[in-house]
Amino acid sequence: MKIIRSRQYVESLFAILEYIAEDKVSAAKKFQEELDRKINVLRDFPKKYRASYYFKSDEYRDMIHHGYTVIYKVKEDTIEILDIFKWQNR
Repeated sequence: MKIIRSRQYVESLFAILEYIAEDKVSAAKKFQEELDRKINVLRDFPKKYRASYYFKSDEYRDMIHHGYTVIYKVKEDTIEILDIFKWQNR
């Protein structure tokens, strides 16, 4: 399966990484590396994480990573990473 990262996801992730890097750059790099590993696992197990709390359809899933929610949509041959946010901000 192909993984597609939406513009919203990329912009939100960049803001999160900048925030983490203000305190410690290596922590921001580690956060991104761990997140990328979890996302890459989705190729083999696209429905590994729970059905989304924010959408009614089963094709939307929520992956939790260090307190952040990553929403993604499972399609026939692609996985679209839609957004990442802190649950308190929603």
